Amino acid sequence: MARPSKRRSAREPFDPAKMRVSAPLFEQQDDARPAPITGPSADAPAASQRERRLTVRQLAELINGALRDGLPARVAVVGEVSGMTQRTHWWFRLKDAGAVVECVMFASRARRAGAAPRDGDEVLAVGRVEHYAKQGRTQLYVDRLEPVGAGALDQKFRALCEELRGLGFFDPERKRPLPAFPRRVAVITSRTGAAVHDVIDTFRRRAPFVELLIVDTRVQGVGAERDIAAVIERVGRQRGALGVDAILLTRGGGSIEDLWAFNERAVADAVLRAPIPIVAAIGHESDTTIAELVADARAATPTQAAVLLAPDREALAQQTQHLSDRLGLAMARGLAQRRDRVEALGNRPALRDPRRLITERRARLAGARASLTASLTGRVHRDRARVDRLLARLARGRPEAVLADRRARLREGGRRLRWAGSRLVERRRDRLDALGRALRATGPLNVLRRGYTVTVRADGRLVRGPADAATGDLLTTIGADGRLFSTVGDFTGDAEARRPEGPSLFGEDAEPPLDGADGRG
Repeated sequence: MARPSKRRSAREPFDPAKMRVSAPLFEQQDDARPAPITGPSADAPAASQRERRLTVRQLAELINGALRDGLPARVAVVGEVSGMTQRTHWWFRLKDAGAVVECVMFASRARRAGAAPRDGDEVLAVGRVEHYAKQGRTQLYVDRLEPVGAGALDQKFRALCEELRGLGFFDPERKRPLPAFPRRVAVITSRTGAAVHDVIDTFRRRAPFVELLIVDTRVQGVGAERDIAAVIERVGRQRGALGVDAILLTRGGGSIEDLWAFNERAVADAVLRAPIPIVAAIGHESDTTIAELVADARAATPTQAAVLLAPDREALAQQTQHLSDRLGLAMARGLAQRRDRVEALGNRPALRDPRRLITERRARLAGARASLTASLTGRVHRDRARVDRLLARLARGRPEAVLADRRARLREGGRRLRWAGSRLVERRRDRLDALGRALRATGPLNVLRRGYTVTVRADGRLVRGPADAATGDLLTTIGADGRLFSTVGDFTGDAEARRPEGPSLFGEDAEPPLDGADGRG
């Protein structure tokens, strides 16, 4: 696809007289017209010398240059959409009665455009015209696409419908039932329209007892939606004083522009907030408005709307007669049942001889009294005997003696517990003293006092024999009275010279241990 060329910021209007053709590529004849192409002749070599042959690419570039020079940088075209194809991009044609233009709208632009137009929609396409050399066609590259006329209103209608549906304006649960027998109905419409006459005729024929309050208002034109909303709010606010049970909102047919006031948000809000039910019939049967979708009931025509609110007089008369007949039958059946019951009661023996009934009742009452007296007397005797037995057991038990015995036993137990505790403490103390004496007798300090010593190396390890010390080690010998420091030497050669004189602690023939071997210094 040919890449778009840079545009100049401002262009003069297209003037065909000023259109230029590059001189190096075309040479004109003396009469300023291209030389005609003819068959072979003697002049053919001369003609070929005056003409310059072009490649297809060069011709395409010339076409693009002519388009750039001859058209504005952006053009706005109004036409009808045809052949809409939606893939990644939008491909369609704009047409009118005399021409067709190929159009393309790239995906990035199409996403911003929202919903794609349908075939037959009238739109305004804004973009640039270029020649696509690879396919040899000239087309409009659309940057912006807007509906015009009824198409714009339809798009606005659908957008508002989606918004109100999300807010619950159309929910069936919100709809209120219509009054079965309204006393007065407010008809909001134009007095000059045909709809008001249809409503009046229908109520006069079906329910002349229902009063109609005709509320005149504008139903089309600039600002009509504000008037309609204000009238609905005023009637709802004064419903008590006006005695209005329902509202009938209607108007006759017309174009979408004529009916547009009933598609405005102000009217939808007023219908939603109305405190009494609203029946809406706007336009013809094929017309649909937002006010009708929000209303509690919708009718195709003003006459049908009146039928919804006007009970049929003949039907009411028939229903009244039917209910009257049912009531008469029910009353006759009830009276017959009551008569039969009275006759049955009259045939009872007790009612034929009331004194006999009284005598029987008195006899039954006397028997019940005697039985109750006997039962109460026996129970009193049984309860009294039980109380006597309990008193005897209580006297034998003497609670004072039992309590004194328990106290004495408690004191003795306490004394014995204190004595056992003191003995246990004494035994534990004696045992602890004995253990202390044994510990002190076997402690390291007492052992040292008996003449023993402990020899350790410089690193604190105990020297138990010659194997634990090496030549040159510094030893510390710990005794009861202090410490003795010594160094290990090698005296193997003169061991005899170092033998001590006199008796040995280990015997005459015994070899004295090396220093520290026996644990002494």
